[in-house]
Amino acid sequence: MGKREMVIGIVALCALFFSASFIQASPDKRFDATTNTCRIFGFDTAWWGEGNKTFKQNCKSCHYRNNDKGAPFLYAESKSPRAWNRVFYKKYPACAKDGSWNIDLQQQLALNDFLYKYGADTYNAYDANDCG
Repeated sequence: MGKREMVIGIVALCALFFSASFIQASPDKRFDATTNTCRIFGFDTAWWGEGNKTFKQNCKSCHYRNNDKGAPFLYAESKSPRAWNRVFYKKYPACAKDGSWNIDLQQQLALNDFLYKYGADTYNAYDANDCG
């Protein structure tokens, strides 16, 4: 093997290593501090699942663009998965503190699962679970 081929091989290996280290696969589970359980994502966590329905019906009733309620605009990628977990565990938004959520624990868990799975930086075009 010549020097040129060796350099090309090293560059190719480095490119493969660095690209693989930056690719993040969609999460398939999360730890829920509220219930102290590990939540495994299944079929119901997808875009058509309970979490997305709860998000559209409850959260988006206030958190839409240019709303008159003073609520910030939200969508699934508004926060990272860890930040979404903090929202549900610490209940720091005003709507969580004053009871505006008006959802039971199962809806809350499904909603948190959905937002965690589709939070910022979780999409991976190289993962069969994400590319459709």
